[in-house]
Amino acid sequence: MTFLKSKKFIISAIVVAILIVTNIVTSSLGPTSGEASKFSDELSYRSNLGKCPTRPAGTMALQAVKTFEQSHSLRDVKMKIVNEKWSDKYFVSDYKISYDPFSKVLDLNFNCPEPLMKVQIYKNGSADSYEAILVDNGQLYDPTYEALLKAEKKLTHDLPYLALPVGEMEDKVQSDVTALVKEMRPGLRAKLSEVILNDNKELTIILSVNGHPSSVFLGPDEWGEKMGKLDKIVSYMELKEKIPAIINLTNSKKVVVKFKDKF
Repeated sequence: MTFLKSKKFIISAIVVAILIVTNIVTSSLGPTSGEASKFSDELSYRSNLGKCPTRPAGTMALQAVKTFEQSHSLRDVKMKIVNEKWSDKYFVSDYKISYDPFSKVLDLNFNCPEPLMKVQIYKNGSADSYEAILVDNGQLYDPTYEALLKAEKKLTHDLPYLALPVGEMEDKVQSDVTALVKEMRPGLRAKLSEVILNDNKELTIILSVNGHPSSVFLGPDEWGEKMGKLDKIVSYMELKEKIPAIINLTNSKKVVVKFKDKF
C-alpha cells in the first residue's frame, strides 16, 4: 500500500514575491568554504515551476540553489533531494537541474502531478474516514496540495470523490483507478462526481449531467473496455437530451439502462 505523503513546509512572503516577480535571481548566499571559495560570490538561477504550487516548489528551488552554492556540485544537489525526500515534501514529481559555468546560471525546471480525485477511505464498520488526493502518477498526496493549487487558481474545479473501505487502497487499485480516470475523455471526466469501490472490488461511478445523477455499475473487471462503452452511451444520450438514471455495464457483453427523468 502506498503511504500517504506528509507535506510540511514553511516559507516567507518575501521568497514567494521573489519567485513571482522574476525568473532570474542573483543569490547572495555565496560559497562558504573549501573548493566553493574558488567560485564567484554571485550565482544566478532561472526557475520554471511548471504546474506546481509556487510556495512549496519555490522553497525547493531556493534550497537547491543554497546546496549548489556550497559545493557547485549538481551531484550534491541530487543527493540532497533524494536523501531528504524533497520531492515528497514539496509535491514535485519531476525535476531537471542544470548549470552553465560560462553564464553562471543554474536552471531549475520543476513539475508537479495533476490532481485527479479526492480519496475518502472509510474504516470498516464505521462512518469515520480520512482524505487524500489521488494524483496522475498514482500516488496519494496530502489534501494541502489541492488547497494550494486552488489558492493560486491552478485548479479551478472541484475534484470528484473516490470512496473505498480501508485496506483496499493498494498499489494495483491506485494504478487501475488512476489509469481509468486519466484515460477518460475530458468531457466525460468533467461529469464525474464520485467513484465507489465496495468490499468486493466492484466499481460504481456516479455521473452528474446537467444536474441529473446517473449511476454506472462497472463490476469488478474490464473497467477500461466498459468505460469506452459508457462514453459512447453518454455522448449519444446527450444528443437525445436525456440520460439514464442507471447504466449497468456489469456484464461487458450486455448494457442495461433505466430512465427516470428527462433534462
